[in-house]
This record gives sequence, C-alpha cells and structure tokens, in this order.
Amino acid sequence: MKKILSVLLAVTLCASMCLTGCQKSEKSEKDSKDSGTEKELVDVKLNEVAHSIFYAPQYVAIEEGYFTKEGIRLECVTGFGADKTMTAVLSGEADIGFMGSESSIYVYSQNPGDYIVNFAQLTQRAGNFLVAREPMENFQWADLRGSSVLGGRKGSMPQMVFEYILKKNNLNPETDMDIDQSIDFGSTAAAFSGGQGDFTVEFEPGATTLEREGVGYVVASLGVDSGYVPYTAYSAKQSFIEENPELIQGFTNALQKGMDYVQNHTPEEIAQVIAPQFEETDLEDITTIVTRYYEQDTWKENLIFEEDSFTLLQDILDEAGELEQRVPYEDLVTVEFAQKAADR
Repeated sequence: MKKILSVLLAVTLCASMCLTGCQKSEKSEKDSKDSGTEKELVDVKLNEVAHSIFYAPQYVAIEEGYFTKEGIRLECVTGFGADKTMTAVLSGEADIGFMGSESSIYVYSQNPGDYIVNFAQLTQRAGNFLVAREPMENFQWADLRGSSVLGGRKGSMPQMVFEYILKKNNLNPETDMDIDQSIDFGSTAAAFSGGQGDFTVEFEPGATTLEREGVGYVVASLGVDSGYVPYTAYSAKQSFIEENPELIQGFTNALQKGMDYVQNHTPEEIAQVIAPQFEETDLEDITTIVTRYYEQDTWKENLIFEEDSFTLLQDILDEAGELEQRVPYEDLVTVEFAQKAADR
C-alpha cells in the first residue's frame, strides 16, 4: 500500500506541474531588470503539451534567460494533452503550441489558408519506456505476446509509436496482446502499481518512480527501438508567423541556445539548471531521467524539421489508420527560422 501511495503522490505532483506549466526563471527576471529592458519585452504565450524533463532544452532556455535576451517575456501554460494545446493555438489563447506535430496534420483540412505550421523540432526520439513487473535482461518484443499492456490513447503519438515498434517486430497490436487504452495518461503508473497490466508504457517520472519503489523495471526504450521520429515540435498559425517573423526568430534563437547547452554539458549539469522547473522531483531523480534521455540521443543538435522526418511521421500515422490524406511538407513545415538560428 505504501508503494502505491508513493506512486500516486508522484502522479499527483506530475499533474500539478502540468496544470501550472513552466516556472518563471528568477535569472530571466533579474537579467531583464539589470539590463533595463523589462518594458521592451514582448509577451509570448506558449502552451506546452506536458511539463516534462523530456523537454529539457526548453527549460534550460527559460532558466538561463535566453528568451529574455531575445526580447521575449514567456508565459508558459501546460495543456495536458495535444488536443487541448491545439485548441489553445487555434482559438488564439496561445501564440505558440508545443506538441506532437501529428496534431497539425489532423487539423490540416480545418484551417485552409491559415495552417498550423511547425517551425522548430525539439525531440527526435520517443520519450517513453516499457516497464515490466520483473527485471528482464534479455527482453525481446516478442515477450509481449499474450500479455496485457497499459498503453496510450488511440491516435496519440505515444500509442502510434508503440504500435509501430510492435509491427516492426512482427506483432499484431490487436490480436497478439491486450492493450488497455482506457486509463488516463497520468494514471497508468498508479494503475500498474495497483496490479493492473503485465507491462506499462510510461513517460518520466513515472518509469523512474516505479523502479525506485521496486514496483516495475524498465526493460526497453521506445525512443531507441522506434528510431528517429519527429516527436514534438513548436508550431503556430501561419498568419501569426507571417505577422511576427522577428518574434518567431527570437523564440527559435532562444531554443537553439538551449539545445546548444544540452549538447555541450553533462546530464548532471543539465539537471542542476532545470531543477527549479521540477521542484517536486528530487535532483537525483531529475539526473537519472536526464541521463536516460541524454544517452538515447533524444535532442537534436538543431531545430530543423527535415522533410524525411515529416514523411516518416505520415508513414506512422498511415500504418496506425489515422491518416486521412497525405499532407504537403511545405504547407505544414518551415525551416527558415531554425536554419537561421543554427547558422548564428
């Protein structure tokens, strides 16, 4: 019971972080005041799909004051779901959305002439892990045959990548195992701790919490086994980008500085910088999680969303039966800002 309560607490804390979103950086505020540019800052509303260590470069950019140095006062809110983040962007509640880029494909036909355009790709691998009830040193995906798995929401990027891996390993997601898609994204770790499922697909900090409590064991990384996938990207209405090119460039420049920091520092150093964003998670766990993502090459060196990646994304959607029509790359992706940021 104590272990279950511990996992429930971790899930509750995660949900709390997701509702509050990014924390303001004291360093950013101080830099703004010291430089005398506080009144010159432009307010930008960002809606992030989740508040996760998976997105470390963004939080480095916040904590190191990179957005402030680009003239941006960032207001960050967590949507807790790509559908909610996309709704915020479409309604104008958010200027920029950060979510799986499949969302821009889903709404492609809804906004003719003012598409949701991806302008910067942050992660290049999936960020979730397969957790088993016992250690499995020689785990093979075939071990899932005949088992029950706590999975993700149908049509979501986590679930589609999971099914993509299963099919690569000659497994049929519908007949070779029982995938439970009825449990809310933030509740699977607690459900697994309570006895549901033989395996669960978990983001962090769920996977680390289950391991620390001796309830579960990470046996595979979906990020490693799926290969390079354009998992999350920043997007905005085409009209907003056209009306605010300098703002989008400054935003992208700040992110690139965060990417550069992550590429040139150790997991321990990265964890120290982003720790204020995750006050409910102890530094040891943050370091463990950053190390996992670091070692699997989660973050790109630049923010350029390549056409090959966009094609792969549509292939995954197509295999999952979620693609109504192929969408032109040039309609939903611009590399102009990411290329300039990389060349600075």
